[in-house]
Formats: sequence, structure tokens, C-alpha cells
Amino acid sequence: MLSIASNRIYSPAHILRPRRIALAVASASAMLALTANAHAAGLDRSTQPSWGIAQDGTYAYAEHVTIAPKVSGKDNLGRKTGNMTEDYKFTSYGVKADVNDSLSFGVFFDEPWGADVQYSGDNSFVGAPNAVINGLYAQASKNLQAAGINANITSAADLQNTIAGLQNQVTAGENQLTAASSQLTQAQSQLDAAKTQLTQAQAALTANPNLASALNPKIAALEQGIATGTAKLDAGKAQFEAGQKQVAAGKGAIKTLSGLQAATTPLSQNTEGTKVKVSSKKLTGVFGVKFGENKNWQVYAGPSFQKLEGEVHLRGDSYKTATNYDAVIPSSSEVGWLAGVAYIKPEIALKASLTYRSEIDHDLNIGENLPLYALRGGNPRQTNQVTVTTPQSVNLDFQTGLNKTTLLTGKVRWVPWGDFAIKPKLYGDVSGLNLVDYDKDSWAVDIGVGKKVSDRWAVSGQVTWDSGAGDPVTSLGPVDGYWGLGLGASYNITPEWSASVGAKYLMFGDAKARLPDNTIVGKFEDNHATVYGLRLTYQKK
Repeated sequence: MLSIASNRIYSPAHILRPRRIALAVASASAMLALTANAHAAGLDRSTQPSWGIAQDGTYAYAEHVTIAPKVSGKDNLGRKTGNMTEDYKFTSYGVKADVNDSLSFGVFFDEPWGADVQYSGDNSFVGAPNAVINGLYAQASKNLQAAGINANITSAADLQNTIAGLQNQVTAGENQLTAASSQLTQAQSQLDAAKTQLTQAQAALTANPNLASALNPKIAALEQGIATGTAKLDAGKAQFEAGQKQVAAGKGAIKTLSGLQAATTPLSQNTEGTKVKVSSKKLTGVFGVKFGENKNWQVYAGPSFQKLEGEVHLRGDSYKTATNYDAVIPSSSEVGWLAGVAYIKPEIALKASLTYRSEIDHDLNIGENLPLYALRGGNPRQTNQVTVTTPQSVNLDFQTGLNKTTLLTGKVRWVPWGDFAIKPKLYGDVSGLNLVDYDKDSWAVDIGVGKKVSDRWAVSGQVTWDSGAGDPVTSLGPVDGYWGLGLGASYNITPEWSASVGAKYLMFGDAKARLPDNTIVGKFEDNHATVYGLRLTYQKK
């Protein structure tokens, strides 16, 4: 939130000058708004405030925020998920100074994007994916039966017994083939000997026709024997080749089933729950220029240096053949920018700003592991380059004095989450889908009122609304927007120093959890979060 940049409205008798009223409201309201999109899209935490550069004089602040969400529901079998969100804390701070009455600069730090998800309990987001494993067993049985192998695999024990049985059959078949090969060799030798005898008898008859009466019966018998032997030998060779094919099919089945065993054994032993952790840090440098006859207008811009890292672990039956998928997102630092314009009218304590923050592309070498990918003959462990783009955003901040002791504040934020998607290569190859995506853009609106109650104290209240990013929504952030109520208070320690505290209660909208293929895997209702914040501010004109 922007704060009032002048104290000219009030007389010097007021210890709590308009600037202090503004800071009281801004401190409390800014903290209360830190989760403006924290769960709307599962990632947006700080809402990246832009009010610091518009402050007068030397300005510095540091704040710490704790968010304690409670998001629970039931999976598609009606089993409770328990609270799948982790408490998280983050800090922000910044400093700004004026070079002269027109030029200013500032440096600001925040943690804009993040996620802390941890499923536990007995549900389809935790533990061994038994339904997936049983489906693989059933498909393996079907394939074996289609290949003429009688098998019905319903368990790991059945799988092991089937592999052992096939191995015994292959061994017996190889022994039979060895014996048959010897028999075929012997039969071929006998046939070759008979052909030699026939050739000799025919040659003798040609040399001495008078031997016809003696040789013709022998020649006829040899020709008949050779014909019969050739037919038997050909049949034996056909049987041998059929046996070879059966043995090869058995070996292929053993290889396939052994691969299935290797892939499903660790899955069947898994006790972990789905877990996602994403963190970011952003350092922004801003340069501002005031212009106009009374310096009412200000334009500002600057670079943003953003660091992003995280990890994803999908567990349980909900994720189908992508279950037990792991992704490690290495630390990546990239640069974006912001630009904005502000208008200030101290006479009515008016300050408004419009700030645009660019998207930032992170080209990441993500380490992926998907055990079931081995069943396709692929390498289940890969490192693949993936581009993750944190979205652009637009913030409209507004405040104005209602009277000498009351300040009205407002904020509108737009983030195009409908354009956001993460699709790691290995995950995409198996599922054909994005790991995370959203159906629509999100809007957030904050309206607050600050009130001076004494020379040193001011209080504020705020109402917050967030549209959410669609319903159904990802199982990694299953809420559909929210309503929020907040309270804050500020105390002027000295004319330059003030301390503020704030608390906020968020009521999340009910949502269905879905996979990117739109399969509904759970329903989450009656969820909420509490937010606590503390800010220390210094300002000297």
C-alpha cells in the first residue's frame, strides 16, 4: 500500500502526523495483504508490493510474516486428507532515499513465490499406489494370456511365482531344445547317409544295367526312406523353431515381468505423502523521477533479480502412472523488470500508483525420476531442461484521506494465471500433461480504513477478496479464492521510527482438486488461514 507523502494537512500540534497515519495503515494493510494470492494459485505469496519507492525522504522497513493455513478435504474415495499445507514464514525489507526533490532510488527484497504442501494420513495422496499397481498387474495378466501364457497376477507374490514358473518353463524348454537339436543332427546324418547310398546304387545300376533286378528294389526303398526322413526332419525343424519361439517369448515375458517387479516393488513399499516445496527470493532496484509543476507525478522503473528453487514429490494413487514422480528444481537466478507511475496530492492525502512487473523465465535443468517410465523401456532418471515462467502482474494501489484522522486504502491486483503452466519433460512424456496449470486469471481486491486513535497509536481494518484461479484446481493448491478480514495497529516509537502489527483471517472458497487431465481426485471444503505480521519502519524527510 502507498502511504501519504506529506504532513502539510495537519498542524504541528498533531504528534501523529498524516504520514504516521498512512504508515500505520500501510504497515498493517501491507502485512494483511501479503497472502492476497497465496492460495489463489498456490504460489503467489507477497503480492510484490510497490509502495516503497513513492515514500518521501529516507525510508526503510523490515517485516516478518507468518501464514498458518488449514486446507483439508476428502479424496475421491471419501477418505480424509488432513491438513495438506505447511505453515510458512517469510521476510521482506527495503530502503529508499531521495537524491534531490526529483530523483530517488530504492532497493527492496521480498519472497514473491512459494509453496509448502505435505499430504499425510490414509488417502490417495499418500503411500503405496495400490490401485495403480493392481492395474499394472491386471494388464500384465492380459498381455500374457494374449501371448498364450496362462497367468493371473493379482499380487506381488503372484508376480514372483509367475516369473519363477516361466523361468522353470524356459529352462525345461531350453533342455528340450538341446535334446531336439541332437536328434535333428542325428536324423540329418542318417538322411545324408541314405542319400549317399542312393547315389551309389544309382551309379552301380548305370554302370551295369544287368543289376536292375537286384538294385531297383533297393533304390526304391532308399528313395521312400529318404522322402519319409525328409518329411520327418522338416517337421522336427518346424517344431524346433516353434520351441525356440516359445522359449524366446518366455524370456521376453520374464524380462517384462522382472521390469514390472523392479518398478512396483519400491512403489508398494512407499509410505511417503505428496510433498511440494517451492521458494523464491527477489531483489528489486527502483529508480524514480518526479515531475509536474508541484512534483505530483512520479514514474519509476528498475530491474528485478529473482532466485527460484524447489522440489516436487507425487505419491499415492491419485497421480496414476505418474505416481512416485520426483523433481528437483535447482537454484536459478534470472532478471526481470518493473515500471510504474504514481500520482500524489498531499492536500487530500491522495496517492495512487500503477505498477507492472514482468514475467521472468527460468531455464532449469530439472532432475526427474519416474519409476514407472522404465516399463516403457526408458530411463526413469533424467535431467531435462524446462522453462518455468513466473507470471507478470499489475498492481493498482490507492489511498486518500477521508478526514484529519481517517485514511482509506485500496489495492487491485491482476495475475494471468491462465497462461501459467509447468511441464517437465519426463512427466509430460508419461502423462502427456502439464504438472501444474490453471484455468483462469486471478483478481484480488483489498479495501482498508485506518484511524488515528491517539497521538501515537493508529489502527486499521481491511476486507480482502480473491477470485481464485479456477475450480476445479490443482491438487497442490485446492482452494477457490477467498474472503479475508484483517486488523492492524501502529505505534510511533519516535518521530522517525514506528512499529506495526497485523493479523488476518482468510476464508477459502471450496474447491475440487483435479489432475491436469481434469480427473477429480478430491474435494476440499471449509478451509481457512490465519496471518500474523510485524513491521518496523524508519522514515526521515
